[in-house]
Amino acid sequence: MAETPPEEQRVGCYVYGIVPAEVEVDDGAEGVGDPPARVRPLRHGNLAALVSDIALDRPLGTPQDLLAHEQLLDATAAEVPVLPIRFGAVMTTHDAVVEEFLSPYHDEFVAALAELEGRAQYVVKGRYVEEMVLTEVLDENPEAARLLEEIRELPEDASRNQRIQLGELISESITAKRDADTETLLKGVEQVSIMSTVRQPSHEQDAVHVALLVETGRQGELERVLEEFGNRWAERITLRLLGPMAPYDFVVSQGQGDG
Repeated sequence: MAETPPEEQRVGCYVYGIVPAEVEVDDGAEGVGDPPARVRPLRHGNLAALVSDIALDRPLGTPQDLLAHEQLLDATAAEVPVLPIRFGAVMTTHDAVVEEFLSPYHDEFVAALAELEGRAQYVVKGRYVEEMVLTEVLDENPEAARLLEEIRELPEDASRNQRIQLGELISESITAKRDADTETLLKGVEQVSIMSTVRQPSHEQDAVHVALLVETGRQGELERVLEEFGNRWAERITLRLLGPMAPYDFVVSQGQGDG
């Protein structure tokens, strides 16, 4: 994104996200670094970039770095609208942040922040209870049940093909169940959520994995809806609600694609 720094420069500017200019950052706000760097607002017009100093010769990408980035943004999103910038966005100087980032996209960012006012992202994750989902698959798929019986009667070496076929059938069945259960959940939360998007499964037994954009004042309603789903699916799916967090899945800004 920025020009190549001179060789003698050792400190750059790490950018976390964009917030309204009037936002104050707590003196104790910490970001990426070891020890953690102090985060402060860099203001321009109606915007402020949340930034911290970072050593340019320090490799980025440790789990601690990513956690610090996400924690700073999620804590911010719980209080004010924020446009998250992808992890690892480093620019050479504060002036470069203003001249190459805040100034050219000022109006775009202001409009996006207005859309996010009073809203935050929540993520719903559900995972199948292994024993229950396998029982469902075998009850609903006679071919899978037949292959399982064959496998039980054959030595392991002699049942390799059957095991492969059974694995494929189970995987296909779980994918179909995931699609159906995800659709059911999205219909159930559509009155509470403003927008939704389906995330890729993070585990082969994921039942649902969706991101929701919700008004922060309706978090209680969302929790009640998910409690009803939890009761309905108690024996087959375990549900978790994560958030509020920064709207990672609902923001596509100039900063997301630049490095």
